[in-house]
Amino acid sequence: MSNGDFPRNEIEKSGYTIVFQDDFEFDDLNLANWLPYYLPQWSSRKSSKAKYRIEDSFLVLQIKEDQLPWCQEFNDDVKVSNLQTGVYSGPVGSQFGQHKFSNNCLVREEQMLERLFTPQYGYFEIRAKGIKNPNNVCAFWMIGFEDQPHKSAEICPFELKGWNVASDTCTLGFGIHPFGDPEIHDEFFETEFQLDPTQFHLYAVDWTENGVDFYIDNELIHTSRQSPRYPMQLMLNIYEIPSNDNTSRVTQVYPSEFSIDYVRCYQKNC
Repeated sequence: MSNGDFPRNEIEKSGYTIVFQDDFEFDDLNLANWLPYYLPQWSSRKSSKAKYRIEDSFLVLQIKEDQLPWCQEFNDDVKVSNLQTGVYSGPVGSQFGQHKFSNNCLVREEQMLERLFTPQYGYFEIRAKGIKNPNNVCAFWMIGFEDQPHKSAEICPFELKGWNVASDTCTLGFGIHPFGDPEIHDEFFETEFQLDPTQFHLYAVDWTENGVDFYIDNELIHTSRQSPRYPMQLMLNIYEIPSNDNTSRVTQVYPSEFSIDYVRCYQKNC
């Protein structure tokens, strides 16, 4: 695996048809593709609205120094900028909503159901450049739409914790989490790779009814025999997770930025 920028793949993929593509070619975010909020049902659209810019055909998700926590009631001082391709919640005061990350979560702002892109199965690829700031995490992941509580598993092609970046290696997270799905067991890995994730690399999964293959720079790194059996939505984000380490505070750089060249999704031809 290269420590420099890995080149783009061609748009055409043999044996597949592209069904979702965002190269971030325009100055404004394509709101037909993305909702620029993070799990707004547990907070509000105002509090969870993403900070970002689009420049030279790159999406740059940001954490700014003066940015407020997205959901202090349930997630303490965590800050986040996120895009997602769907949203669902129950009524205010209920516990029904996507990605219930804490048992304390209650719906604070009811969301109208929106399914911008919620596929079941396919090949999902991102070309992205991560960050090594000590308090940041950036990730590309997929969650069950969760209109029923058991449809809640996660497939994560790529997660980078900034504190896991060394001079010539890094530890990347990838795999599957069950959350409320009783048919899925936890199969998540944090593995060291010889690459520089602060340069552009390709991260992908091929999700079929028989399992999920995980790829970095077009190389197969893991095969899972598990497969969530319901539609999922895309999640794309950067977090800032507070630390009590004074050194982390000194070395944190603002704005913290996670750069994405493109997101592409394909369906396998019959």
